[in-house]
Formats: sequence, structure tokens, C-alpha cells
Amino acid sequence: MDDLSELAERYLALAQAADHGRSAHLFLRDGPLRQSVIALTAGSELEEHTAPPAASLQVLRGRVRLIARDGEVELRSGELMKIPQTRHGLRALDDSVVLLTSVTATPEPVVVYDTRRERHPA
Repeated sequence: MDDLSELAERYLALAQAADHGRSAHLFLRDGPLRQSVIALTAGSELEEHTAPPAASLQVLRGRVRLIARDGEVELRSGELMKIPQTRHGLRALDDSVVLLTSVTATPEPVVVYDTRRERHPA
């Protein structure tokens, strides 16, 4: 189990120490499901990028602006929204931490292990 408050504190401290003002950590991976904490210092940005097949953004701390082709939305601590299926970027208005939940296009590959052992004559 992960403690989101602890992850938010840790990665915000790393973002504050980083020259680019960003820090992120993928902490849950289950098939196509991904959850990450992303910390941004005030004024830092995630440049425009493509949306995954399905995703939501929840602000754990601070305020951010989601910037998409069809407009901008400001989100505050505690707010949650679906990420639009267009290219978009994210700008921190305050020191902020968000929880990104996404579903990737393809699940993790299934790994099959051969448990048979070759026996060599003694």
C-alpha cells in the first residue's frame, strides 16, 4: 500500500530541489492501469503531450492549469477531472502535486516461465 500524502511530500521536495522544478514517480502498475504522482513547482510545466486512451487527474496539493486545444481548466487541491483526448499540457500555478491515473493502450505482456529443468546424465 502507498501513502499518497507521503509520496506528495517526497516528490514535491525533489521537484523543489530540481533545476527544472519537476519530479514524478510511477508507483502503481497493474496491466494497463498506471498511477503516478507528479510534483511541479509554481510556474513549472509539463509541455504539450498526447493523452493516453483514458486518464484522470486529481490535484493532491496546490493549483494547476490543464491547457488543451479546446480551452483551459484550473484545478485546485481535492478536484478531479477526466483528461481530454487531445494534446494537452499542465502548468503549476502554485507548488503542486497531482495524481495521474491512466490506462495504456496495451496491457503488460504475460511472461510464461518454463519450470521444467533439463536433466543431464551424471
